[in-house]
Amino acid sequence: MTHHPRVRPFGRAFALGLVLATAVSATGPAASAAPPPHGAPDFGPHVTIFDPSMPVAEIQAALDATHAQQVGNEMGTQRYAYLFKPGSYGTPEQPLQIKVGYYTEIAGLGASPTDVQINGKIEVYNRCLENGGTSNCLALVNFWRTLSNLSLTVNAAGQDGCRASANFWAVSQAVSMRRLNVTGGGLSLMDYCTAGPQYASGGFIADSRLPATTNGSQQQWLTRNSEVAGWSNAVWNQVFAGVVGAPDDAGFPDPPYTTLDTTPLSREKPYLFVDGTGRYAVRVPAARRDTRGVSWADGLTPGRTIGIDDFFVARPSDSVRTINSQLARGKHLLLTPGVYDIARSIEVKRPGTVVLGLGHATLTAVNGSVPLDVAGVPGVVVAGVTIDAGLRESPVLLRVGQRHGRNASAADNPTTLSDVYFRVGGPHIGRTNIALEVNSDNVLIDHTWVWRGDHGVEGFTEGVNGDTDRWRTNTGRYGAVINGDHVTATGLFVEHFQRYNTVWNGEYGTTVLYQNELPYDPPTQADWMHGDVEGFAGYKVGDRVRHHTLYGGGVYVFNQNNPSIHTENGFEVPETPGVRLHHIMTVNLSAGTIDHVVNGVGEPADTTRVGAPVYVAEYPVP
Repeated sequence: MTHHPRVRPFGRAFALGLVLATAVSATGPAASAAPPPHGAPDFGPHVTIFDPSMPVAEIQAALDATHAQQVGNEMGTQRYAYLFKPGSYGTPEQPLQIKVGYYTEIAGLGASPTDVQINGKIEVYNRCLENGGTSNCLALVNFWRTLSNLSLTVNAAGQDGCRASANFWAVSQAVSMRRLNVTGGGLSLMDYCTAGPQYASGGFIADSRLPATTNGSQQQWLTRNSEVAGWSNAVWNQVFAGVVGAPDDAGFPDPPYTTLDTTPLSREKPYLFVDGTGRYAVRVPAARRDTRGVSWADGLTPGRTIGIDDFFVARPSDSVRTINSQLARGKHLLLTPGVYDIARSIEVKRPGTVVLGLGHATLTAVNGSVPLDVAGVPGVVVAGVTIDAGLRESPVLLRVGQRHGRNASAADNPTTLSDVYFRVGGPHIGRTNIALEVNSDNVLIDHTWVWRGDHGVEGFTEGVNGDTDRWRTNTGRYGAVINGDHVTATGLFVEHFQRYNTVWNGEYGTTVLYQNELPYDPPTQADWMHGDVEGFAGYKVGDRVRHHTLYGGGVYVFNQNNPSIHTENGFEVPETPGVRLHHIMTVNLSAGTIDHVVNGVGEPADTTRVGAPVYVAEYPVP
C-alpha cells in the first residue's frame, strides 16, 4: 500500500505528501535494557523480557520510549521484540497501555494465550504526516509490527472519551495479530479518533478469540481460524476462513464479505514460550485441513515442541558461513532482531527445519545474493522474517525448492511461510528479478506482503522525473511466482511489480484473499505492455493450468506517473471449468484504467468511478 491519494469512506479525496523517514540513532531505548532474566537465553540487546513482578510503571516507561522512537521510523534499521513471561500485567486502576511502532513485536511467552494477561490496551493509531505531525493523519503506511500469544482485557482508564471507546489497531500490510484472547471491550481496526475515520490497508488475524470488531475503513482484511463476537463494516474486500461468528456472504458485494466455513489448509505460526520449569522452547504447530476456530480451545495447540538449545540463536554480526554450519549440524535457526547483510545464501536443507525471526529480523541481499534458499524437502517452517533486495539484482529473494530438479514434498507436512515479508526498495534502492519463487509442491504461504517500494528514503523523490528514475533503478519484475502443485496461500499481498505481480503456474493452487496494487510508476504505455496487450494482469494463472481456486481478490490501479496508462485485465486465467475465481474486484484509486476485471469481463475501473470497485462475483460467469 502507499501514502499516495486515496478516497475516504465518505467519498472525498485526500492528498498525502511524501515523508522521508529519518534514521534514528542505533542506540535506541532497548539497546541499554537490563540483561535477560536468570535462565533466559541471550537474545541480544533488542529483546526485552518482562516479568510480572516488575512494576507497571517501569514496563510502561520502556515501551513508551521505544514507541516514541519507532512511531515514525518507517525506513529505519532498529528492530525490537518485547516478550512477556506468564502472569498478569497492569491492573484496573493502573492499566498497561502499549502503543506499537514500526518493527516492534509484542508477544506473550505462555504455552497458551491465556497464560499472559494484560489489563490495558495494545494499540496503533493513525500516523500524522504533515505540518509537524498535526495533519494528514491516516493508517496507510502503518506497516511491520506483530502482536501475538496473549490475553488482553481492554481497559481505557485514563484515556479520553473517544480513546475509551475501543482498542485501536489501525494498520496496513505486514502486520499480524495471532493467538489473541481479547475481552472487556471492542476492537477497532481503524482509528476514528485521530482526524478519522481514514483509510487503512490491512491486514491479518489468525487463531484469535475476539470481541465485537469494527472493521471500519480497512480496504481489505483476512480473518482466519478465529472466533468473533461480531463484525461490522467493510470497504472493498473482507475474507473470513474458518471463523466462528463470521458474517454471511450471501449479499456479496453488499457488503463485500467472502466467507469460507473452514480453512482448506492451515498451520499456525511457531511461537516462543516458557514451560512450567522455566525453560524456553518453541512450539511448532501441526498442519491441519478443513479447520474452524482457534487451535488452543482444548489445550495446547497440536504440534511439536523444540527446546531452545536445539536452535542456533543468531545475531546480525554472525556470518552466513556460521549460520549454515549450524544448520548443517541439525540446528534450527532463531534470528534475533536486527538487519543481517547476506552476501551468500542461508541454506535450509534438512526436512523439518524451523527458521524463526524475532522483532522483524531482516535479511538484506548483498552482491545479488539469494538471501534464503530452502531445499525441496518437507516440513520446513520459515516465520517472522523480512527479506530485502539489495543494490545489485538478485535472481530471487526467497526460493523454495529447485526450478529444475527433484523436490520431495509431503501433503501432511507442508513447507510453510508465515509472516514472511519482502521489500524491493524503501530503505534503499533494491533490485530483483523475482521476490518469492515456490518450486516445491505442498507449500503453505500463510500471510505475506511482497512489496516493490512505491516510496522510501533514498532515490524515491516525488514527481514525474523521480518516478521515471524509480522505474529504471528500483526494479522488481515479478512478485510471487508459484511453480509447485498443491500450493495454498492464505493472505497473499503483492504490490507494484513491473510485470506480473503474481504468476501461478502450479496445478491445484488455492488462494484465500489476494490483494494487489499495480505499479504506480510506468513512464509510458510502451513501458507497460505485454506484447500487444496493454499491461500485465495483477494475478496471472498460467495458460496450461487446469485447476485453480481463488477466494476474495482485488487488483487496484493508481498510475500516478502517467494517468493515461491502461491495463487490459486485473486478473487473467485460462478459460477452463477447473479454474474458478470467487468474489473478485478491481478499483481505481484516482489515476489510470483497468479495462476489465478478468478475461474481458467486467466494466472499466477508471477515473469516472474513483474508489468504487467493479465486482465479478464468480468466474467463469454462471
